[in-house]
Order: sequence, then C-alpha cells, then structure tokens
Amino acid sequence: MESFRVQEYISRHAGVPPRSYAIDLHNRRCKCGKFQTLQYPCAHVHAVCATTNLNAEKFIDEVYMLRYTLCIWGNEFPVMPDVSNWEVPPPAFEMLLNQQLHRHPKGRPHMTRICGDMYVREMSKPEHCGVC
Repeated sequence: MESFRVQEYISRHAGVPPRSYAIDLHNRRCKCGKFQTLQYPCAHVHAVCATTNLNAEKFIDEVYMLRYTLCIWGNEFPVMPDVSNWEVPPPAFEMLLNQQLHRHPKGRPHMTRICGDMYVREMSKPEHCGVC
C-alpha cells in the first residue's frame, strides 16, 4: 500500500480543527504540497515512514545528495574584471519621486483626527501677539 492519510492533531493555532493530509508515496505527493514542491519529505511523509518502518531517506531527491552538491561547487567561478573599466550606459528613462511612498520623519506622530461639529471654531479676529 502506497497511499496513506495522516491526521494532524497538534495545531499551531488554538481552536483550529485537526487537518487530514493524503500522501501518495509512489508518486511522491502530499496534500500539503511541500513534498512535491521541494522534492524532500515533509513531516507527514516522515510520520508515514515512521509508522510503516520505511526509510524516509529514499524519498529525498538526488539533487540533495552530496555528490550533486560537490558537482555544483566543484566548478570554478571566473574572476571579475576591474569594475572601473566597465561602461555604464545612461538610463533610458527619468526616475521620478513618488510622493505617495513618502514617510513622515521620526519623532512625534502626526494627529489624524476626524473633525466633527464640536471642533469647528468660530472665525473671529485673528489672534496677534501683544506687541501688535
């Protein structure tokens, strides 16, 4: 039998009902999506392997094996030439400042109060200092 169902009883969030995941070991698929995406056994596959006495390492894709990693890092990287000799073309467009992305400077927060009728002052004489 290569199809299993794993019931997850431990939840990360209180009050969330337990979830059920379908695992197909033959096609290397799990309902959570991590097994087929990463080509690496997820926690649900490890639970199935522990229950059925299977070796979970046989479900790890070859790209994670040491010989493939050594092949990747065994290549020589070319030395970068002197960057001062690079020719950088001028930009083909003009960059404009987007005022909507402007943030207020640090310090006291600005008040954002919704003014109602009680905040409206009567417009009388403007106030002046005592010298004027």
